[in-house]
Amino acid sequence: MKKFFVMILAAALLMTGCGGGENQSASSGGEKTFTYGTMAYGVAMETTSTDPHNSYDGWATIRYGVGETLFKFNEHMELEPWLAESFEQVDDFTIKVKINDAATFSNGKKVDGAAVKKCLEDLIARHDRAPKDLKISAIEADGQFVTIKSSEKMPALLNYLSDPYGCIIDVDEGIKDGIAIGTGPYKAVKVTDVQVDLVKNENYWGAVKPKLDKVIVKSITDGDTLTMAMQNGELDAVQGLPYASLQLFKDGYKISQAETSRVYQAAFNFKTPELQDLNVRKAISMAIDKENFTKVLLNGNGAPAVGPFPSNLPFGNDKVHTVSYDLDGAKKLLAEAGWSDSDGDGYVDKDGKNLELRYLTYTSRQELPLLAEAAQASLKEIGIKLDVNATDNYKAFLKRGEYDIFSKAIVTAPTGDGEYYFTSHIVPGAVDNAGNYDSEQIAALENELHNTYGAEKRAELAIKMSQQVLDDCALFYASHLRMSFVMKPNVEGFTAHPSDYYEITAELDLR
Repeated sequence: MKKFFVMILAAALLMTGCGGGENQSASSGGEKTFTYGTMAYGVAMETTSTDPHNSYDGWATIRYGVGETLFKFNEHMELEPWLAESFEQVDDFTIKVKINDAATFSNGKKVDGAAVKKCLEDLIARHDRAPKDLKISAIEADGQFVTIKSSEKMPALLNYLSDPYGCIIDVDEGIKDGIAIGTGPYKAVKVTDVQVDLVKNENYWGAVKPKLDKVIVKSITDGDTLTMAMQNGELDAVQGLPYASLQLFKDGYKISQAETSRVYQAAFNFKTPELQDLNVRKAISMAIDKENFTKVLLNGNGAPAVGPFPSNLPFGNDKVHTVSYDLDGAKKLLAEAGWSDSDGDGYVDKDGKNLELRYLTYTSRQELPLLAEAAQASLKEIGIKLDVNATDNYKAFLKRGEYDIFSKAIVTAPTGDGEYYFTSHIVPGAVDNAGNYDSEQIAALENELHNTYGAEKRAELAIKMSQQVLDDCALFYASHLRMSFVMKPNVEGFTAHPSDYYEITAELDLR
């Protein structure tokens, strides 16, 4: 009923000429204020501050123009200097980075080697993933230079340092009320779980100066509410609109899109006895209609996934293979595993017990409940009962192990290198290895990848690792996301990026 009402009201607003609402941008006393609605900020997304050394808060730090990393990625996901001016690979274990002499924090203090050293030391002391990623053993500072030594070979160190957690902040200032002092074009003045208020950084060091006086980032995790807010003119731009809503903004608005490595995936919990059988995992994977999910439920805003990486990467979809959608084949595999519908209730059973699984996901990434519904319907076709728990309190269920399948949306190659995904989600003991997947082959390949230099060789190993995951049916991958920003026609310099984390920049403006 709610969705029907929203659709009628949305259509009415569109017909009455809400359009781009070009003159509805917030302003006060001639100030330019940009109001941005997003699905990607909030508790469920593990972003509730601008402290890059906490969980995934670095994504908010970099997305909203508060922080910058030593290096950044261009539109081809190639590394370029940012706060750094240059670097030297001293040896397999050591790099020496020269900090741009012009770089300053938003409080006016100079960014030098000592400041970067303190920041990186605080990062590896407080962050959950960074120590495992970076393997830093020592850091030395000398003027504008910082020398970083690793305990192991680190071919992808610069890539990891370009992760949002690598935003350089003034550690001496500390984190106050969720606010970090960064180097970006904007600085946060108020941070809550649902909103970030920013103002222009008058001390911004970049060649392009920030053009807006204020930026307000609002967390709106309901797709209908986000759609209505954009149509009502309450927002200047949005990220994360329901795909069905995009057609409402084809006229009178601007849309910027980028193919990303964000994938909708589901991990099988290897602690679940029924899922320890490869045939059962394979049957479930074969029952997922990726084409229908992408074309119908996502309105074509993405591409069906084979593995964790999209085809525009050298180690992507077109280099690996997996089981095809085949309901009859899935039923056959279940039968081979000893599962049959002996009592005629529509669900397969074994030893008097139906094959019933708990499917955990969250709602703030709106495509995930759609995937859950699709998976539930498909698995019913092959006799598996799926109990869906879609909640933004999913972490509590993960901690207690109350799930058999966990589905999430994850950017698999935000650093332009495949190792990031494997070390965070796949290798034994990884922080986000929700499936408790433990593969000796994966561990051996990761050790080789970790010690291999050269993009081509690293890509070959990433392909082997992806294929091993697919052969083991440790996870199933449904679709890769095409990210869309919708904005009023007077918005300039707001461009979707394949990394999925450059958003508010100095180029952003309101005409």
